[in-house]
Amino acid sequence: MAGRAAAEGTSQCPACRAPILRQLVGHRAALTVTADLRPLTPAEQAAARTPNRLIWCLVQRPHTSARLRWIDRWHPTDCPHPHVTEHHCPGPARQHPLF
Repeated sequence: MAGRAAAEGTSQCPACRAPILRQLVGHRAALTVTADLRPLTPAEQAAARTPNRLIWCLVQRPHTSARLRWIDRWHPTDCPHPHVTEHHCPGPARQHPLF
């Protein structure tokens, strides 16, 4: 099915075509996260963060795929990795298939 996002990995949003990363984050109570790949400045992070919209650390290393990590109280303030947020599509609403 062309245009559908992969179960896990980088892809495009089917509605707005923004680059996204979809993966499970966490070890015990994992969340399925769909994150925008555009890095945020600290001011943009503060504006985007809400109780229902989290900010994630996007760890990118040369020989592994990009991974999202929790930003918790132990996260370093001088983190060298970009921070991204959950994707909220500005595109038109899509109807989900009935079956």
